Amino acid sequence: MSFLQKSRRTAAGVAAGTLFLSLTTMPAQAAESGHVARFLQQAMDRARFQEVLDLAPPGSSQARVLASSAEEKEATPGDYARLFASADPKPIVQQPQLDVTVLELDRHGRPLSSGTVLMSPQHPRGVVVPVDRNFHTSAVRWRQWDDNGWYANQGKGTIDIVPGREQAPIDFMSPYPASVLKLMVAFGVLRLVDKGTIALADTYDYRPTETSSLCQGDTSNTVANYLEASLTSSNNPATCALVKLLHDKGAVDELNQTFQGLGLETLQFKNTNPATGGRWSNPVTMSSLDTAKLLALVNGLPGRAWTTPGGKPVTETVLSASSRQVFKRHLAAQGWNDMLSSANRCGSAYPAAGIPHAVADRWIGADGTVTVAGNKFGRDVRPCNAKAEVTYLHKTGWVGNSGADAGIVRSLPGKDGRHYIVVALTNLGTQYVDAGRPPAEPGLFPVTYTEKLARLGRAVDSYEARR
Repeated sequence: MSFLQKSRRTAAGVAAGTLFLSLTTMPAQAAESGHVARFLQQAMDRARFQEVLDLAPPGSSQARVLASSAEEKEATPGDYARLFASADPKPIVQQPQLDVTVLELDRHGRPLSSGTVLMSPQHPRGVVVPVDRNFHTSAVRWRQWDDNGWYANQGKGTIDIVPGREQAPIDFMSPYPASVLKLMVAFGVLRLVDKGTIALADTYDYRPTETSSLCQGDTSNTVANYLEASLTSSNNPATCALVKLLHDKGAVDELNQTFQGLGLETLQFKNTNPATGGRWSNPVTMSSLDTAKLLALVNGLPGRAWTTPGGKPVTETVLSASSRQVFKRHLAAQGWNDMLSSANRCGSAYPAAGIPHAVADRWIGADGTVTVAGNKFGRDVRPCNAKAEVTYLHKTGWVGNSGADAGIVRSLPGKDGRHYIVVALTNLGTQYVDAGRPPAEPGLFPVTYTEKLARLGRAVDSYEARR
């Protein structure tokens, strides 16, 4: 019997205990995570993420290449296509690592309730994270992602993200956030704009003093254009320029202190290279709950959003109204709709349909198909745009062992009412595929994630529509 089969058999006997764990920690927590957390745990379990195939199983040549690669995480689709072209996929050796949060909002954007579920080899059926009335938890010992250690150590991390959590009842290695980290970069840049340190109209001459395949060479552009490219097409060189700008202004440590001051302890933008703005490595951390709360501030809301563990009230004024509008406008124009959403592939038999939102017009050609940064998706999205039910202001991210999506969902006029934030951080990047995935069509952008993530996005949205 495999480790995974043993884990699932054991989990079946303690499924009730999984929820019990979350409830027995509640004396110090408030039961704000009840209904949506129970739904989310069930939906994640039903998705059967453990059935994906691994294109770089332990011992394979692909695994050795990934293990020896540089710390800079991002790569092009072509890089992964070439790496995995001769792959012999095998069943994944253990339950994948997932960190998923749904934060429900009222019509003004105020958080009402939430659910966070963690899934790992230690929690193959998912464990509900208890939160207090401020949507904060001290029940998780967050660990930094370890590429090799996920296999070697059965999904257990060794480096703490938040100090002082040694006695927490849940021990969890947080998946690397990939390009969702660009939310932190944008937040830091817009904070500098609000302070008057820089302006969006300023031209920034990016002059790296070291070479970087991630960041490339010298560029000059406005801060506004770099920011737009970073958030809408997930442009890595533009993001490197913004990160270097933050370093040039001495703002990286301050950004990390700001996240801590907001009670968002797992949001840590560390170990990046001031010479290039690159080296986005494992010390860059985010949890789904803290990312959802950051997006709640970007979304905007009247009055107090929450109170930090130190007793400080947090409000939307951490960003100005104009900066929040810029942020949201770019997230609404996101081009990579292919994780919790699969809108770029309207009508495809594969992958499954995800969150039912419309693709931004800027990416749609005269024939109705989507092209993002030169990558063609080849499906006429106009029929799905006409039937869209929600707006989805989001940011995706992917590398070999990370698939991530984080965004704000709101019903379109006349559709079933929903207003919520959903964040999924997983290790299910391009390295993991579905057993029945059809071959990539020549000239078209390949399916980047398991379709199980799109199915989860659709399940969450259907649940919120019913509510």
